[in-house]
Amino acid sequence: MTRNSGRKATPPPVDLHAQPGHSLRRLQQIAVAVFMQETAAHGVTPVQYAVLHTLAEQPGVDQRTLAARVSFDTSTIAGVLDRLEARGLLTRSFSPEDRRVRLLHLTSEGEAQLAQLTPQMLQAQQRMLEPLSAAERKTFMALVRRVVDHHAQAAAGGE
Repeated sequence: MTRNSGRKATPPPVDLHAQPGHSLRRLQQIAVAVFMQETAAHGVTPVQYAVLHTLAEQPGVDQRTLAARVSFDTSTIAGVLDRLEARGLLTRSFSPEDRRVRLLHLTSEGEAQLAQLTPQMLQAQQRMLEPLSAAERKTFMALVRRVVDHHAQAAAGGE
């Protein structure tokens, strides 16, 4: 049996700022902050925007499908929907085929909110990538999509 000499084990040296996970977390923080600055007058989060946008594209989608479309788990999306419904931006109704399924629709207020938010959301996207040239933005987005798509496919059992 080995005795603990009282010395703490020191972790191997790691440059935290050179790690992709740390940089991606920081980029996410920046992206949310920029989005919230641009859309402050509306009090809508990036996830809430994604929900409104998806419902505009796919009216009558069910909650489970919506969660998959915006890459959120079904239990967390329920709280997002509760908040948007309380603000009068969407409605939930029972599916005529299956009363356990709730179908989602934007209200006219939700449609108006989305129309007002979209230019500000697009401005936020531009601000997020401000330091990059047009060519770098295109390359950056292609690389990000490749990483996201790879991990989405792996999570779905496609690898």
